[in-house]
Amino acid sequence: MSADVKRPSGHHHGDLRHALEKAALELLNTKGIGGFTMAEASRRAGVSVAAPYKHYPDRDALLAALAVRAYSQQRERYRIAMAEHTDPGAQLAAFAAAYVEFAADQPALFELMFAAGLDKARFPELAAAGRALFTELSAPARALCGDEHRARRLILAIAASAHGHAVFLAQGVLDDLPNPLDAARREAAITASALIARHTD
Repeated sequence: MSADVKRPSGHHHGDLRHALEKAALELLNTKGIGGFTMAEASRRAGVSVAAPYKHYPDRDALLAALAVRAYSQQRERYRIAMAEHTDPGAQLAAFAAAYVEFAADQPALFELMFAAGLDKARFPELAAAGRALFTELSAPARALCGDEHRARRLILAIAASAHGHAVFLAQGVLDDLPNPLDAARREAAITASALIARHTD
């Protein structure tokens, strides 16, 4: 069978992967990691339960492909936010706010990145995507700190704080505030600025 001939499912060989990833993301959005199964993803994609295994050997392989996409989307979001500033401190504060915003806008992908238990030794592309994201923050951090070790500590501190604000937002900890998302974004940026001051004294 040539690559241009349609399979019985109605999907071309070339777009089966895309259809499965789209269906998998929809399933994650509605049922979360705990409710994700290959069988349900197949049903939503309109293919047989055997079809996903032509591209993905198991559930984790499909989730890993989505996680790599999530890293890429995160990286682009941070790049855009940081490009609005020239001061390295303002860039890192913008990253912190964008981190919270991404988590709020893409809750399924955010959960996937941190709660799926994917093995980065098995899926080295995940580790590579994470390193590429980290690289986006290295230049402003080095400009502030002057050396690689201190810059890394600063990035980790800011990212950890932003992650905490994102989780608090998702868990409803900030629901008593008039605009929880704005509050979380603002506090993440303020905390980033405070961490910068502490690490660059």
